[in-house]
Amino acid sequence: MDPVKTLGEESPVGAVAAARARRPRGLVSEIVATLEADIREGRLVPGLKLPSESELVGRFDVSRTVVREAISRLQASGLVETRHGIGTFVQVPRAAEPTFRIAPEDFATVADVVELLELRISLESEAAALAATRRNEASLSAMAAALASFNVAIHADSDAVPSDFQFHVEVARATGNRHFAELMIYLGTMIIPRTRLNTAARAPEGRLAYLERVHREHEDILDAIRRQEPEAARAAMRTHLSNSRERLRRAQPET
Repeated sequence: MDPVKTLGEESPVGAVAAARARRPRGLVSEIVATLEADIREGRLVPGLKLPSESELVGRFDVSRTVVREAISRLQASGLVETRHGIGTFVQVPRAAEPTFRIAPEDFATVADVVELLELRISLESEAAALAATRRNEASLSAMAAALASFNVAIHADSDAVPSDFQFHVEVARATGNRHFAELMIYLGTMIIPRTRLNTAARAPEGRLAYLERVHREHEDILDAIRRQEPEAARAAMRTHLSNSRERLRRAQPET
């Protein structure tokens, strides 16, 4: 017998408990994804009764609470229906419902981009505040690297759009809430006004001075996040995006 092992680890019950402790979070999502795939790919056909709660507990090696939450999610998506006292049955999958979407044509005018900036002000200001409370060394390094790339790009006669966008994505990631980053990535680099209108080239102070000012605003955001000051981070992001909105409005050609 290995003297390092405890009795609990050697017993079957102890081994299962240890395995469960090492399993990643998100068991509910795993079960939902598995059953949803079975339904959508026809392995579980409409009208078929799902295995009992006890059977699902055994199949997935999880608690009843996890199974119940997974079934609740499937019910919410319309894939199953629970008939009390009888069981849970597969339903015909609903057709995809309309979802929120911002398409390239939604950036057709400067006014469209200004409207998106107004949306970003509310979302990203809160993201910056959350990042200030949740950031770690890895996220700070990622944000700093994006700013370093931005600085190199603006001195190499570039518009620095990719590194500008990357900085905002890294702030979103630093929140620890994946939805912020996923939304930023979904929107893409078109959220950077210079992608739509070369505001730097139109700036009265000149391209480089304009982009250096943007860079300082980014640094203010990072400094507040690094100091773990959420209110300062929120204010710095709001100032930056509000300034972007005003710079875009000033650069809009007169009609």
